[in-house]
Amino acid sequence: MTRSKKLPKILTKEEQKKLLDIFNTRYPTQLRNKTMIKLMLDTGIRLSEIVNLKWKNINLINGKIEIIEGKGAKDRILWVNEKTLEELKKWKEVQTKETQKRNINKFPKYVFTTLKGKKIIGSNIRNMLYKYSQKAGIKRISPHTLRHTFATELYRNTKNIRLVQKALGHSELSTTMIYTHIVDDELENAMKKMR
Repeated sequence: MTRSKKLPKILTKEEQKKLLDIFNTRYPTQLRNKTMIKLMLDTGIRLSEIVNLKWKNINLINGKIEIIEGKGAKDRILWVNEKTLEELKKWKEVQTKETQKRNINKFPKYVFTTLKGKKIIGSNIRNMLYKYSQKAGIKRISPHTLRHTFATELYRNTKNIRLVQKALGHSELSTTMIYTHIVDDELENAMKKMR
C-alpha cells in the first residue's frame, strides 16, 4: 500500500506536558493560552473553530461543546474532561475581571479574546504556539499539530476510526485513515526494538 500523504507530526505525552508546563497561569494571557492549547489537544478543534468558539456553545456544567458551522459548514458535538472544563471556567472568571477592569460593559461572546475583549486572531495563535514550543524545547508546532495529536491519541485509545472521523468532522473516512498509519508505524518501531 503506497502512501499519498506524509504522516502528520504529533506530540508525545512528554512534549505535551513540557508545552503545558511552560505557562505561568498567574498572568491572564498565559492562562488563556494554556486553556486554548489544552482545549485543542483534548478536542482536535481546528484553528478557525477555536477562533470562532462562543461561550453560548459551551455547557460549563457537562462539558458539551457545540462546533457550529465547522469546515464545510458542518456542526458537530464534542466533550471535554473535567480538568479542561475547570480551566475553561477559570479563564471565564479571569476574562470577566479583565474586561470589567477595562470598563468594557459587555461580556465577550467569544471564548478566547484579548484582555480588551476583542476576538483573537488565528495568526496570533500560530505565533504563540511557535514561540512556546521553542521555549518548551520541543519541535516547532502549529495548531494542526495539536489536532493530529488528539486524533492519534483517540485512535490509539479506541481503535475506532469512525469515532475519530466523527470527532474531527471529516466527511470522508479516507481523510481520517492517516491516523491508522501513525499507529502502524509505532507498532513497527516497537517490534523492531525487541531483542
